[in-house]
Amino acid sequence: MMKPAAAAGGGGDEDDVQVLVERPYSHSHDDRPDTTTELNTNNRRHHPSSSSGRRQGAPPPGGGGGSMIRARPYYRRWSPWIVSAATAACVAIFLVTMYVNDCPRHNSNCAATFLGRFAFQPLKENPLLGPSSATLEKMGALDVSKVVHGGQGWRLITCMWLHAGVVHLLINMLCLVFIGIRLEQEFGFVRIGLVYLISGFGGSLMSALFIRSSVSVGASGALFGLIGSMLSELITNWSLYANKVAALLTLVFVIVVNLALGILPRVDNFAHIGGLISGFLLGFVFFIRPQFAWLNQQRRVSAAQPEQPTTPPPPVKRKHKTYQYVLWLTAAILLVVGFTVAIMLLFRGYNANDHCSWCHYLSCVPTKRWKCNSSPTICTASPRENTLSLVCEGTGKNHTYVVADASQDRINDLCNQLCT
Repeated sequence: MMKPAAAAGGGGDEDDVQVLVERPYSHSHDDRPDTTTELNTNNRRHHPSSSSGRRQGAPPPGGGGGSMIRARPYYRRWSPWIVSAATAACVAIFLVTMYVNDCPRHNSNCAATFLGRFAFQPLKENPLLGPSSATLEKMGALDVSKVVHGGQGWRLITCMWLHAGVVHLLINMLCLVFIGIRLEQEFGFVRIGLVYLISGFGGSLMSALFIRSSVSVGASGALFGLIGSMLSELITNWSLYANKVAALLTLVFVIVVNLALGILPRVDNFAHIGGLISGFLLGFVFFIRPQFAWLNQQRRVSAAQPEQPTTPPPPVKRKHKTYQYVLWLTAAILLVVGFTVAIMLLFRGYNANDHCSWCHYLSCVPTKRWKCNSSPTICTASPRENTLSLVCEGTGKNHTYVVADASQDRINDLCNQLCT
């Protein structure tokens, strides 16, 4: 997935960038850059090719001489190590989850039995090639009843590091690499790490308020937070981009398509929506850029000749525009108020579906091909000598399994399979 508003940059490993300022200067008082400015990451002249995400102000080839100044690292190119670390952590945690799952020990119908202890649950139970719901719950999946009544609020964080299967993990990690690396190169590991974690937490909160009957796992809320932050970054730094409308439409299209895919069964679209809203607000707070005119002013002030005291100082320009300050303050207030209210409602046992009869369609729309089962996966078990009879309380379905001395985890797996 391409970020349509990528910063121009070449190779090199310097900590900051070179800003090439072309003369003559314009002393107009408008908000546009009063010089043509090229951002480069080394000492060579660089002319980025035209694209929908090219920043305004790139000088034409063959421009005249200019003066090199050392700029503060507003446009430096960071090394994307936090995204790589998050990807490695998710893969490692999935391997640990499969080791704990140990399907052959509890089930005779495992998929890919040649993997031994790492074999997958039966495809009918988990078509994503992964562990059982009981194992995911044991590892820290989001279970609202345990969060609200068991005081296990840490599940709101741990669930975003778990994945339901190989397919789920592969899709999320590919998205994280393609989106996250580009963002981290622009804004650094601190801001990207905060957006990722806070957005994932916001997605978990939204999911917990609406989905009460099943466990939820995945980094999708955090990933949607990164996408939402890209949109708000484009808006708050609107004057710095060329082809703004094309970039905006591209991002909106990507968001709409991904949310539309979220209405499929087994997909927690509420986590997507919560992460998207959180990331959108966080982008206004963390990704605000100084204006080119302010950077040019700093250059002129530093280059002023002390032996010319009669020369009037250049007009003072603000670092940010008024609308950027307004968006920053509004987003910060909404974030604090929104998270505070959501946490209070969650731990008071609030069920958002009771006050929104149509909201469940945001996560799943039933069709002739599939049904959206929102009934709780609770079963009545009747064990006998070598069999186990289960009745799903939500749907009324019943089935008898040939199982001897079934453990509680095994009963939970069969119940989830029956009710789903």
